[in-house]
Amino acid sequence: MKLSKPIAVFFFTIAGLSVPNLMGAVTTQAFSVSSYGAKGDGATLETVAIQKTIDAAAKSGAPSIVTFPAGTYLTGSIFIKSGVTLRVDKGVTLLGSQNIKDYPEMPTRVAGIEMTWPAALINIYKQSNANITGDGTIDGDGKVYWDSYWALRKIYEPKGLRWASDYDAKRPRLIQIFDSSNVELSGLMLRRSGFWTVHICYSHDITVNGITIRNNEGGHGPSTDGIDIDSSRKILVEHADIAVNDDALCLKAGRDSDGLRVNRSTEDVILRDSIIREGAAGVTIGSETSGGFRNIEAYGLTTMKAVPVGILFKSAHTRGGFAENIRIHDITMNATPVVLRITMNWNPSYSYAVIPPGLKSYPDYYKVLTTPVPDDKGKAHFYNIHIWNITATGAKTAFEVDAYPSVPLEDFTFDHLSIDSSTAGHINNAKNWKFSDISLTTSDGSDVALSDDSNIRGIPSHEALNQPKPDLSKKSDADQDKN
Repeated sequence: MKLSKPIAVFFFTIAGLSVPNLMGAVTTQAFSVSSYGAKGDGATLETVAIQKTIDAAAKSGAPSIVTFPAGTYLTGSIFIKSGVTLRVDKGVTLLGSQNIKDYPEMPTRVAGIEMTWPAALINIYKQSNANITGDGTIDGDGKVYWDSYWALRKIYEPKGLRWASDYDAKRPRLIQIFDSSNVELSGLMLRRSGFWTVHICYSHDITVNGITIRNNEGGHGPSTDGIDIDSSRKILVEHADIAVNDDALCLKAGRDSDGLRVNRSTEDVILRDSIIREGAAGVTIGSETSGGFRNIEAYGLTTMKAVPVGILFKSAHTRGGFAENIRIHDITMNATPVVLRITMNWNPSYSYAVIPPGLKSYPDYYKVLTTPVPDDKGKAHFYNIHIWNITATGAKTAFEVDAYPSVPLEDFTFDHLSIDSSTAGHINNAKNWKFSDISLTTSDGSDVALSDDSNIRGIPSHEALNQPKPDLSKKSDADQDKN
């Protein structure tokens, strides 16, 4: 057989590695960190060597891969550039420095407000077509940051500054994808993050596939969220295996006055085919709700006993925002204590910032956090929510739902729910909720207590007149965190 055109094969040697290229195909160049001085001995700080490798790959002008020989690489913040894939293969560990000075402070958004904060261990910051892949490990070694948070909070709580602890105790996230597009994060083991594990903010067209998160090793760190999707769009998360000490799969959109100023929604998100072994909830919307949420779908999720809540919506009366066209379905909950919790007055000691009298010197972001939000803009509106095909066994409570009479939770549809729980729970401040094909079996024989509701159809219930609402502000700060 005679070919009309010969196929030429070229080999490009880059930093000691050769990558074949078929003429007409896109050349991928490989850069090894060992060629730029990295040792992989677990003791030498390798930040400069790794960054030099990434920068050289970015300057090559072609799609490039940065690779690591087997070993442990101690590093501070590194920044992946457009066109570069950071490949962390099996046998490779990137180990986070325990010195906060190795994480330069930079503009970002943290816990709902724009502020200067330490960079993450691995950053894709204002880039496109950049990736983090492989079967290796990224380990934040974060316990030193967990301990620093608890030490500060112990000082702050008696001063009425519990709300400030999360902002003043600066801790590095493990991976930050900020103002970026066309990014893939896949395959990796992520361990012991000092703060949030994966933060996707102001970004679009992001895929997170097949990652494992194990943060509860050597302790249970505060705010070690799994995957936070923050004012971003066109996001796919699939095949995640998560064990953390806070929200596992969490959607955010800004906090209070600053979130309302930015006014960027989280939308067109798919969360699917994942298992949550430990965490505050299986899937969470909020509490940073200011920019709103639309077109969210979560399905194929499994939650275990160490996950207190299967489906969690949370906000506060200064957050504002909305949630619409939310679809949550095909969820299996194994001994998860609460099936559905909606709280619109979440964690008051954290949510409602007040500068204590007599405090004269404080950072500018205290002013941002304490800027009043008008009452008509402060309460979030959740509506057009569809939840179906939920199987829950061994639960303690089916429903814990509390909103506001002035802003009820509207137009929720539930169907094909099979719930086995100790008690039915309550629904307060709901309007136009429709249930169908519901199996609710309770050990105490209870049905759902309704209060300040209208047009709730299709579920065994009774009217609970003058039922007192839980006053979360009277709980301890530690107990408020658990809700």
